Amino acid sequence: MEKEEILKRAKAYIAAEKDERFSKEVEELIAKEDYKELEDRFYQTLEFGTGGLRGIMGGGTNRMNTLEINMATQGLANYVLKAFPEKAKNGTLSAVVAYDSRLNSDVFAEATALIFAANGIKAYLFSSLRPTPELSYAIRTLGAQTGVVVTASHNPRMYNGYKAYWDDGAQVIEPHDVGIIEEVNKVKEVKTMTRVEAIASEKLVIIDKEIDEKFWAMCKAQLFRPELIKEKAKDVRIVYTPLHGTGAMHVEKVLGDLGLKIITVPEQREPDGNFPTVEKPNPEEKPALTLAVELAKKEKADGVMATDPDSDRFGTAFPDKDGNFVLLNGNQMGALLMEYVLLSRKEFNKMPVNPAVVRSIVTSPFGDYICKKYGVKMFDCLTGFKWIAAKEAEFEKAGTHNYVFGLEESYGYKIEREVMDKDGVSAAAMCAEMILYWRSKGKSLLEHLDDMYKEYGYFEDRAISQYFPGAQGGEIMKGMMAKLRKEPPATLGGEKVIKVRDIMCDSDLPKSNVLQFYLESGTIVSARPSGTEPKIKFYINSMIPAGDGSDAWFAEAKKKAGVLCDGIESDIQKIIDAASK
Repeated sequence: MEKEEILKRAKAYIAAEKDERFSKEVEELIAKEDYKELEDRFYQTLEFGTGGLRGIMGGGTNRMNTLEINMATQGLANYVLKAFPEKAKNGTLSAVVAYDSRLNSDVFAEATALIFAANGIKAYLFSSLRPTPELSYAIRTLGAQTGVVVTASHNPRMYNGYKAYWDDGAQVIEPHDVGIIEEVNKVKEVKTMTRVEAIASEKLVIIDKEIDEKFWAMCKAQLFRPELIKEKAKDVRIVYTPLHGTGAMHVEKVLGDLGLKIITVPEQREPDGNFPTVEKPNPEEKPALTLAVELAKKEKADGVMATDPDSDRFGTAFPDKDGNFVLLNGNQMGALLMEYVLLSRKEFNKMPVNPAVVRSIVTSPFGDYICKKYGVKMFDCLTGFKWIAAKEAEFEKAGTHNYVFGLEESYGYKIEREVMDKDGVSAAAMCAEMILYWRSKGKSLLEHLDDMYKEYGYFEDRAISQYFPGAQGGEIMKGMMAKLRKEPPATLGGEKVIKVRDIMCDSDLPKSNVLQFYLESGTIVSARPSGTEPKIKFYINSMIPAGDGSDAWFAEAKKKAGVLCDGIESDIQKIIDAASK
């Protein structure tokens, strides 16, 4: 990009940005003539995508800042006013706004609430940080038409984001996503008002415990065996980390009310958007759980639980027979929780007619075999919990199936119907009950997981993420996906590719830039560019069919899967290296 164009965009941004913290950043870069950094900040405008915004915080059109938040909210407000004309006419529109512990989240959230208020939409703003699942719950509980949570979920500390929700409590999908984007792109002027004016006009309402208490009760109401918990809870010690996020007040409260001994990692308990103890506040990442595992060993705890900054993701680790903690991945915990929910529903005669489970297409097919045993239909959907929620809504509208569980490999689980997004708080409560249940049967969770492998087959899952930042990164990823479509690999890991599924064109799902390669063994390899970070992600879902269930079969299955996954990883790395040249 030419220097003149960069400077033109930068000066236009400075004139429009009312938040001096961000505009001064750009002024300083101009003064230093740092055109490389200026180009990265202005070569594009941060796109309001189908779920909202997410990006690195800072001044510039390609950054998360107050100007981008304001434009997005005005566009969303305009769309809501058109979508609910009767409520707009009689002044009964409302929105809920929540935020997590990230830097600027409180500032962005208040700006969002005041723009809603200025547009005649009553804004319910949480008094302090709250989890994403509680935002979804609050929209449904308060009967709001939309909602926003300011969060970048599990992303590194320099990121923040903005997720938009609809009146069903789920993230927006078609046709609303496209409609909102069109309105955002048309915004010329942003309406706002002061906090004092908004409160005086009753267009801004601060909420907290009246929603918190109902949310806690809802999470506890999902449990199946309160008597078992009451009897055995004192025997279990859990080390928990909120990773400097929103989870402590909720997970400590819900699990504490159940009588469980919760030991929260002290260095990570307080909310802190700098995330000083971790590079990435993501329970998927092993280093993020280092402090929790160390404390769990010291305390001789029965398990480790973790939630990400907005508490929608849930990670775990459990001690093996030698006392070494094993981190379970999202597919493993998802399979454990799913089976526990299904067996409990069956035992207590709570299985509805035509029960259904929903998983994302890059989640292990492990759950398909569990569902078959319990007579439950498995459905797949695009990656992202909004699609799981959409499937649940589809069942309800058509009256065809009854939702009982949803999961995705990225540590997301939804047990309840009251929240239309993944929920790390209710997952923690259900996991605690599940630990006690299998202990009452003389099994640890790890031992039971091995039993499941022997019954259903062995599944090993891996993920490879490759980042491509900067102006050229997006083009590299486009080129890689184009080549994979034009020249798909004939083999992966030494196994023949027998089928290619392109979600852009030959699928009954909405179009999405995902390719899936099916191998002879039943293993599935997926390629998917991220929608929230400059990276492409490859998923390996390997499968070794069930044998005789013996220890010898199990050992051989693990060995075989490991060799296959190693080979696939090597081939994927070659694809990445070739595209990066």
